[in-house]
Amino acid sequence: MAKTKTLKVKRSPADQAVQVVIYAFVGLFALITLLPFVYVVAGSFATERELTERAFFLFPRTISYNAYQYIFKTGDAINGLKNSVIVTVIGTFLNMFFSCTLAYPLSRPYFKGRTFFTNMVIITMLFSGGMVPIYIVVANVLHLRDTFWALWLPAVINPFNMIIIKNFFQGLPMELEEAARMDGCNDGQTFVRIILPLSKPVIASVSLFYAVTHWNSYFNAMMYISDKNKEVIQIVLRRIITLTSAVTTDSGMDWGLFGTPPEKAVKMATTVVATIPILLVYPFIQKYFTQGVMVGSVKG
Repeated sequence: MAKTKTLKVKRSPADQAVQVVIYAFVGLFALITLLPFVYVVAGSFATERELTERAFFLFPRTISYNAYQYIFKTGDAINGLKNSVIVTVIGTFLNMFFSCTLAYPLSRPYFKGRTFFTNMVIITMLFSGGMVPIYIVVANVLHLRDTFWALWLPAVINPFNMIIIKNFFQGLPMELEEAARMDGCNDGQTFVRIILPLSKPVIASVSLFYAVTHWNSYFNAMMYISDKNKEVIQIVLRRIITLTSAVTTDSGMDWGLFGTPPEKAVKMATTVVATIPILLVYPFIQKYFTQGVMVGSVKG
């Protein structure tokens, strides 16, 4: 086999200078974005005295686990993490299941009434019944208070995310569906075997949107969940931060400068605890993220 030669385009000095400037700007911007998070992580392992004396640092002089010991000593944080994982995983699955199954028929040109139903979905983006009616329906009519269903069902479909999926489906060639029908596939088989495998970018990116929303869910959890055993991590961390300055310890631990729980370090540690789990998911779908968002937003 003949080897194909790749032609190298020789850049002019001006182009090289512009490229250096672009890389420098992007690197500086990335550094500016990363430094605050590094400071928060470093501060969560620092002593209260060091946080009081030093305005900014990237490496603590003394490694201290007091803040994390304070957060996890009661076990509420572990239970909150478990509940948040349950809410996020099941909630994201429900969101994607209903969003995809609604987006698919609305993306097909032969579906009668698709314009009407699409407009009905768009209306929900502009108008809402309000917080009090929604609470009455969820808590008093559906009796979902103190259940995870109160966090899942009211927003089981996000109209914006559903439209992104719909636009992506519309961008897929209709010839693929016609070929599947000629092979004997019905609508369900075409959707599962043809459409979904080709839609990994948009599924991954929208799943991340839903997962982040569930993980950061605070207001709905505060309204509908009063059972301490079902509290999500955001509620647990809020309570820890609120009580940090008022609670004293009787465990004999050296909490810091004034013999009280490490207030600043606890705030930083709670930020790390609430952020790291969702950040760990991002590298696995990074390659799909940009592609899914861009294609889903411009097709249609």
